[in-house]
Amino acid sequence: MTTLTRQDLNFGQVVADVLSEFLEVAVHLILYVREVYPIGIFQKRKKYNVPVQMSCHPELNQYIQDTLHCVKPLLEKNDVEKVVVVILDKEHHPVERFVFEITQPPLLSISSESLLSHVEQLLRAFILKISVCDAVLDNNPPGCTFTVLVHTREAATRNMEKIQVIKDFPWILADEQDVHMHDPRLIPLKTMTSDILKVSRALWPKGWLKLHLVLSFVYSDASSA
Repeated sequence: MTTLTRQDLNFGQVVADVLSEFLEVAVHLILYVREVYPIGIFQKRKKYNVPVQMSCHPELNQYIQDTLHCVKPLLEKNDVEKVVVVILDKEHHPVERFVFEITQPPLLSISSESLLSHVEQLLRAFILKISVCDAVLDNNPPGCTFTVLVHTREAATRNMEKIQVIKDFPWILADEQDVHMHDPRLIPLKTMTSDILKVSRALWPKGWLKLHLVLSFVYSDASSA
């Protein structure tokens, strides 16, 4: 049995590839489950050996791909703290946030034979949790949109203006109203640990979702306003 180490792999690139693909699937599924767009623009596909819903709208797909393409170099350098999918109402106020909080482990030591299947099992569990999160959530108001926020480590933030992976797709500072929500609530869902990725999942009724990999979900409780 062969054991992989950082010397055997470009660890940052492996993690970036895995997380970029997972985040793409997760974003599509969130938009479907939370009905941000009409269900008619989604098609059933198979990822991580489970059925998922993926958009077939060219412009939406391009936005998601471009966003994650820009995030990938930061993932390779372990410069990303959080990737946040924010669902906004028609007044552009956040009503839900799916937060993927990312921490790379200091060491990698796992058999090459089990690496891919092990990661697939973990990510499959995440996808399945996203698929059923609407069972404990209220419907979103009509006319919602979404945005993707990237929280970087301080050293990376200072260089962000110099980084433009895709022409005409620059980094911009998030609006204050996209970042903060009123009276966020949290409900824990699931936690699991891997030799590669430490994964935790929680559901916040209206608000945060986290990715060590930590995944949590948050919602804003409008009823308490």
